[in-house]
Amino acid sequence: MKKRPVFGIILAGGSGTRFWPLSRERFPKQFLRIIGEGTLLQQTFERLSRKIPANRILIVTNDIQAESIKFQLRQWKGDLGRNVLIEPEGKNTAAAIGLAALEVIKREPEAVMVVVPADHVVKATTRFLRAIQFASELARQGFLVTFGIHPSRPETGYGYIQPQKRKKVLEKGGLVGYPVARFVEKPNLNRAKRYCRSGNYFWNSGIFVWKASTILSELQVHQPKISRCLMELQPMQGTMQYPEALQRVYKQLPVISIDHAVMEHSARATVVPVDIGWSDVGSWRSLDEVAPKDKAGNVLAGNILDLDSRNSVLFADRRVVATIGLENMVVVDTSDATLVCSKDRAQDVKAIVQILKQQGAPEHLEHLTVQRPWGKYTVLEEGPGYKVKRIEVDPGKRLSLQLHRQRSEHWVVIQGKARVTRGEEKYDLPTGFSTGIPKETPHRLENPGQVPLEIIEIQNGPYLGEDDIVRFQDDFSRIRPGA
Repeated sequence: MKKRPVFGIILAGGSGTRFWPLSRERFPKQFLRIIGEGTLLQQTFERLSRKIPANRILIVTNDIQAESIKFQLRQWKGDLGRNVLIEPEGKNTAAAIGLAALEVIKREPEAVMVVVPADHVVKATTRFLRAIQFASELARQGFLVTFGIHPSRPETGYGYIQPQKRKKVLEKGGLVGYPVARFVEKPNLNRAKRYCRSGNYFWNSGIFVWKASTILSELQVHQPKISRCLMELQPMQGTMQYPEALQRVYKQLPVISIDHAVMEHSARATVVPVDIGWSDVGSWRSLDEVAPKDKAGNVLAGNILDLDSRNSVLFADRRVVATIGLENMVVVDTSDATLVCSKDRAQDVKAIVQILKQQGAPEHLEHLTVQRPWGKYTVLEEGPGYKVKRIEVDPGKRLSLQLHRQRSEHWVVIQGKARVTRGEEKYDLPTGFSTGIPKETPHRLENPGQVPLEIIEIQNGPYLGEDDIVRFQDDFSRIRPGA
């Protein structure tokens, strides 16, 4: 029998709440370098690409994060843009997985899907890949497979899975697949302790393996509304009507996880216990599980000067952060926000982010320094009607040809030489020279030199949001608002 191909599906729509202030809504945890080489997203992609060709790895994300994903994964050759599936709005994992399954079915009707979050740590890559191979055999037999993690502590932040250990669906190479007896919601501490003592429960890893056709069939059985909506999209895939149809369909979809939508109800649900060095690094406290520590049990990163602290997580971005005699604390300092809390309250960071959102504070949204495919910019100061940025353009790169409806800009070159397009004009500005860009004037900034170009940009206008932009030409395929 011909073995059908395997597709990797990376769920990359995180909201950036649990690792604030290092993560932000537009720069969530998957974009962070937490342990080892590369960001969590890059590690996830590289890990899958050892087993699955890069052109068969799909990333499901949102419009805000798509550009950063393409930038972070630019080292992998091929048409990555075709493999980035953009959801119009977040509706949890059932919708994201259903959307990915439609794309897989279109490319290969009998393919197996390996679904992984973009922001988890897996230390034992070889064992992980062996588990994927084993789970793929189960998937080809029609089972919905999830990986179970042996609990190392009575964790209340994870869901649990109880297997039917008296029944074995498949056993091979030290791995066993069991039918799922039940899924358990995040328990209280006493119940979590009982689960750990029993030895008959596993953490739900959020990693799944199944055939695309099987998960779509199970959605039809257990979530007919989701299935019906997704099927509306199928005949429109690849047509001009698809984007509009996707927007319309997503407004009708419920917000529900694939666990609640299908796995808790399906007779096909199967769990494979694995030992893969897994952590969802769900809070600052969880760094204890994955990051190197000093002799006193501290996780230290950045410009930290510490005396006699123990079992703490201490992170400094640029400034010197001095700590003395802390115990079981988290201290995280960035250029525009600082977090100080006990490890026991690390899960409550998301509540702080929610307060910032309610206040309309920009600190929940993005950092002062923002990476772009042409370079980066840093917000130096802003107030009513004005914003000041330092813009750095890499050699040979240029911004899009664009205009702004509500703001004018003034540029001062502080390093390098700028090539400026302003309306019908095109001219070079050396270091120390400046120019103005009136609102509603098409313009472009380019670095024709061999060294980074740096300018100071002063914006003036009633609205200074990043979405006040109309693109006409772009080297990075961003002809859409706010990209």
